[in-house]
Amino acid sequence: MTVDAAEQQNRQERILHLVPYAGLALAVLLALVTGPVAGPRLVAVLGPAALAAVWQYLMHVPQAEREARRTKAVAFYAGLLVLTGLLVTVSPFFGFFGFTCYLQVGLLPRRLWLPAVVLTAALMATTQVGGVPMLAHGMLLPYLGLLVVNVLIAGTITYQALDDDQRSRARAVLIGELAEANARLREALEENAGLHAQLVAQAREAGVLDERQRMAGEIHDTIAQGLTGIVTQLEAAAHADNDPERRVRHRDLAHRLAKESLAEARRSVQALRPGPLAQAHLPEAVQELAERWSQTSGVPIRVEVTGSPAPLLPAVEVVLFRAAQEGLANIAKHAAATRAGLTLSYTDELVLLDVVDDGVGFPAGSAGTQSYGLEAMRQRLRQVGGALEIESEPGEGTAISVQVPALWGQ
Repeated sequence: MTVDAAEQQNRQERILHLVPYAGLALAVLLALVTGPVAGPRLVAVLGPAALAAVWQYLMHVPQAEREARRTKAVAFYAGLLVLTGLLVTVSPFFGFFGFTCYLQVGLLPRRLWLPAVVLTAALMATTQVGGVPMLAHGMLLPYLGLLVVNVLIAGTITYQALDDDQRSRARAVLIGELAEANARLREALEENAGLHAQLVAQAREAGVLDERQRMAGEIHDTIAQGLTGIVTQLEAAAHADNDPERRVRHRDLAHRLAKESLAEARRSVQALRPGPLAQAHLPEAVQELAERWSQTSGVPIRVEVTGSPAPLLPAVEVVLFRAAQEGLANIAKHAAATRAGLTLSYTDELVLLDVVDDGVGFPAGSAGTQSYGLEAMRQRLRQVGGALEIESEPGEGTAISVQVPALWGQ
């Protein structure tokens, strides 16, 4: 393995080792802030949290050593699940710590991945419905729905990430062997082999970074947004006990969103185009997206297409579709809008996409313009020569304007 690859792997190990502590600290802070901090509850929160931190510190096994220390790795993960279950009974905020169990499934033998994912999903579903006491207050059905969603979606992503990690490690070993061969070749052809090694390293790092950015963006655009919609529908169903028809409608929407999110997750893993674009061109896909979004968010939306629509290059259509998806997701999450609008405009040289709402808005230059989703949108647009502009004022709504070159396809 090359020095750069080893350093990169060590950096990943350090980050993975620190994430559980960060989640634990955040969970403790939220648990104490949202409840009484006197006597017994303070002990109930801090005691198990301290035990979990000590367990993580003393028993954690680095990924590189999981084969040599298999027994300790299994014992560590089993203890981690037990402690997570204890913490979740204290406060649902400890889901921030329990989520890290997904990140450490790779320490286990492959035959234990599924049980570990299912148990972790069960704990996460408990936190998502508000904690163990809520199971006795009409939340059993939403809990079961969330359990299935967590197993399907988180399981898919976890399995794919673990498989990708194993393949990446195998590639890293292979690349290391190739680097050694290049070093031997450099003794005979020093100048040419040196240049070749540099180009290989740069290409490898660029490829790894691009793939990670792609997967991060796809997970944000599909899994995160899908889960948000599912939770919203399940919560609405849980509050509709006196209206069976409404409860069934929300439950059916949650079921549909789960199936669509799972399908999109699989398409993302396989680097395929989003489902709507695989069946129609951009105007029809955007119209369908807006209708589904309006149905789940409850916000009416007007969609307009101007100019002469024509098929664009697939990469350009994907970028515009994802931009529309992110814009609508932000309205649903942050804007508190009563109506929204989406306009797709075709000109000879440019294709424009505008997403507007009448929501609360935000000051120019605030954190609202620096979210992960918007930054991912900017990166995608740069790849096709596009640009993003955001206009917003407090109380005046928000307008997101995207423009890309009109690169016509077949």
